[in-house]
Amino acid sequence: MGGSLVRLETVAGVATITLDSPHNRNALSRQLVTELVEAISAVEHDEQAKIVVLRSADRVFCSGADLSEAAEGMMAEGAQALVALQRTIAASAKPYVCRLAGPVRAGGLGLVGACDVVVCAEEVTFAFTESRLGLAPAVISLSLLPRMTSRGAADTFLTGRTFSANEAAAMGLVTTIVPGADLDDAVARICAELGEAHPQGLAETKALLNSSLLAHIDEYGDRVAAQSVRLFGSDAAREAMLAFLSKPKK
Repeated sequence: MGGSLVRLETVAGVATITLDSPHNRNALSRQLVTELVEAISAVEHDEQAKIVVLRSADRVFCSGADLSEAAEGMMAEGAQALVALQRTIAASAKPYVCRLAGPVRAGGLGLVGACDVVVCAEEVTFAFTESRLGLAPAVISLSLLPRMTSRGAADTFLTGRTFSANEAAAMGLVTTIVPGADLDDAVARICAELGEAHPQGLAETKALLNSSLLAHIDEYGDRVAAQSVRLFGSDAAREAMLAFLSKPKK
């Protein structure tokens, strides 16, 4: 696909990074991940950007890994990139606000877990679909396991079932649920509240909050990246991914 898949705009101290790859529901393709890394790097070096909003252009936030690339064995670079993305967001001195207007699946939940505040429309659904494809939510577990309740993670990771925004909030995955019509107002309100804080206060407080999360990423990052590559390269997963890709799209 031609054209940019990630857009960046900074207005009044708020940098908005928008995933805009509707043809594959913002799947984490090589191009999208590369452009997302570039956008985040630009934000991190922009002194005018005090707060970062991560969102999608359309309703679907992210459908997870690009299975068409994964089935061709293109996951080694992607696994390490997703580890680095989660760490960069968690280690940033700037608060990241995730805006969810629609479904989030599999690898996309790693981006959600890395963000500091998650504002979610009440109709949003979630699923860790990896177990149904012979995989595991290995790399994204880095940011998710420190956030979620252990029972909630066991339930949703193992079954791969679809669950609601209310369930996500109960297990620590999202911060705030609002009616879809109120989503943008809620995000703007939270950004305004964060904007009242001093940059040093935000940076030092975020470092305090995320110290154990960063330690977890640093300890397990290489291990889960290797696990992800091994699983995506397995015959069982390749067969399951090809079967999924061959199903008629609804």
